[in-house]
Amino acid sequence: MGETLYLDANASEPLRPAAREAVIAGLDLVGNPASIHAAGRAARGRIEAARAVIAAHCGARAQDVVLLSGATEANALALSGLGGARAVLIGATEHEAVRAAAPGAGIVPVGRDGVIDLDALDRLLAGDSDALVCVMAANNETGVINPVEAVAAVCARHGALLHVDAVQAVGRGLADFLRLGAASVAISAHKIGGPKGIGALVLTPEAAGGLVPMLRGGGQERGRRGGTPNVPAILGFAAAIAAIDPGEIGRLAAMRDAIEAAAVAESAIVVGGGALRLGNTSCLALPGVSAETQLIALDLDQICVSAGAACSSGKMARSHVIDAMGWPELAGCAIRVSLPWNAPDDAAERFIAAYRRMADRALRKRQGFSTSPASRPLGAELV
Repeated sequence: MGETLYLDANASEPLRPAAREAVIAGLDLVGNPASIHAAGRAARGRIEAARAVIAAHCGARAQDVVLLSGATEANALALSGLGGARAVLIGATEHEAVRAAAPGAGIVPVGRDGVIDLDALDRLLAGDSDALVCVMAANNETGVINPVEAVAAVCARHGALLHVDAVQAVGRGLADFLRLGAASVAISAHKIGGPKGIGALVLTPEAAGGLVPMLRGGGQERGRRGGTPNVPAILGFAAAIAAIDPGEIGRLAAMRDAIEAAAVAESAIVVGGGALRLGNTSCLALPGVSAETQLIALDLDQICVSAGAACSSGKMARSHVIDAMGWPELAGCAIRVSLPWNAPDDAAERFIAAYRRMADRALRKRQGFSTSPASRPLGAELV
C-alpha cells in the first residue's frame, strides 16, 4: 500500500511549514495581549504585526480586521452585525454557515452554471434601499467563481451592502473584494494552509464603524469581538498568508484539467464545468453511482476526497448546491476533488488510476458484465 493521497483541500488545507513554526513560536508567548506589562505588550505587538499582514493581503486597513474563531463566526457576525433591521438576501448556493445564520433570508437564484443571477438580484433589490446581500466569491463544492464586482455594482445601484464569503477564494488568486465593492469579507486560516480555529471579518472603514458585536467582553478587537485572542493561531494565520505562492494555482489547475478529462472519459460529468472556477477544484458526478459508494471505494484506494462541504460531522447529504443549479438528478452522485497547495506531482495520475478502477467496478455492478472504458458513452460537462 502506498501513501494516502489527500485531495480535500477545500475542507482543510495541509498546514504550511511557516504556519506551523509561527504557531509554535506563539505558544511560547506567555503574556495576555490585554496586559500592560512587558509580556503582554510582546504578545500584543505580535498580534498587531500579524493583523497588518492579513489586512494588506485583503486590501484593508489593519484596524478594520476583526480576528475571531473562523469563517462561520465571521459570516454570522457580518449577517447579524451589519444586517440588523435590513432585509437580507443570500445566494442559493451559499455555505451552510451562511444559510444557518440567516434562516429568514431571501434567496438569490443561480444559473445552471452555478453563477449568481444578476438580473434576479436586481429585481429582488428593486424598491429596497436598505438590504444586506451575501454572495460567496467561489463555491466550496464546485469551485464556481461569482462576478463579485458585478454583484457589487448591482448592490450599489440599490444602496445595498455586500458581504462576501471569500473562504475558498483567498489564497487562490482572488483577494481584492473590498476594492471591488464589498463592505465586508469573511476569510479562514485553515483554507489557506494555516491553523484551524482562526479567521477574520475584514471590513471597509464605513462598515467597521457600524458593526454591532455578537460577543461582548473585555473590549478586545476594538470592542467588536470579546474574548482573549488566540495568539498562536493568529500568528499562524499571518504566516500562512505570507507563504502563499502565486504560482501554486497554475500547477494545480493543470492537474485538475487532467483529472477532469480522464473522469469525463469514464462517463463522469463536471458540474459547473462551463463556468470560471477555482483552479484546484472539480465537482465530478458519476450518474447512477452514489457519492457514498464513490467515496468508500476511493478511500479504500487511499484517496481522500469528499462529497461537498465537510461541516456536518461526517454526515452524507445530497448537495443543495447542485440542486440549486438545477441538476437534482446529480445531487446525490457527485464528489469533490480539491487539490491542496502541496499536492505531489503524481497526484493526478494516482487519482485517475483509482477513479478508473472505481468507475469500472460500478459499471460492471450496474450492467452485470465487464466493459472497457473505450466502449462507454462519454460524459459531458455541465455549463
